[in-house]
Amino acid sequence: MVKKVSMSGLAEEAGFAYKNISDVVASVDRAGITKVVAELRPIGNIKG
Repeated sequence: MVKKVSMSGLAEEAGFAYKNISDVVASVDRAGITKVVAELRPIGNIKG
């Protein structure tokens, strides 16, 4: 069940609206922009 104010606001929060973070991190690592030193895993999400 989803309670929304607007369709655009709902679409913005859809999971498919975000890139896979593993792909993003791998690409910036390969490009030499950064160096991977740790992997964090979320344990929860609070939206307010």
